[in-house]
Amino acid sequence: MMEDLAMHILEILMNSIHACAKNIKFIVQDSTINDKISMSVEDDGKGMSSEQVQKISSPFMTGRSTRKVGLGVAFLKGLTEQCNGDFLVESEVGKGTRVLASVQKSFIDTPPMGNLGEIIMECIQANEEIDYIFHYMTDTNEFVFNTKEIKKELDGVSILEPSILLWIKDYVNQQVNMIKEDEG
Repeated sequence: MMEDLAMHILEILMNSIHACAKNIKFIVQDSTINDKISMSVEDDGKGMSSEQVQKISSPFMTGRSTRKVGLGVAFLKGLTEQCNGDFLVESEVGKGTRVLASVQKSFIDTPPMGNLGEIIMECIQANEEIDYIFHYMTDTNEFVFNTKEIKKELDGVSILEPSILLWIKDYVNQQVNMIKEDEG
């Protein structure tokens, strides 16, 4: 298994990138009141048929040509089952895919959240042409990060500049941590 929830999310985000998405939105809802961490990744990539969706959690189902085994979805589904959560994949060919997963926040085997800023940085490095929206919510606060807005502010400077990527990682982590502290 993966060491934190962010790594599970990254695997799903990479699937969206490989599905030729132009827009990817991912949401994390961290609720103490509901004792639940919900995660969703939605893209406008090539999508999957209903037959592919039914086979998606099989480790032998992958859309990648570089390897014959894909474990990201299978691991996430297994985590949700192990941690009293839910798992759902919705997809339509030519329209995109939406992966929804949740875990019980207080469950002893639920891994920590991990470094969300790092996964945003890695996604941008994987394909800077994609517009990413990250929405992090708690019971009382929220934070939204949108690469389209950042690119506009950069006014022609590449988002792949190392100092900008590091700023993005730190900024996202700082905002998420501030929201978590306000909850506590």
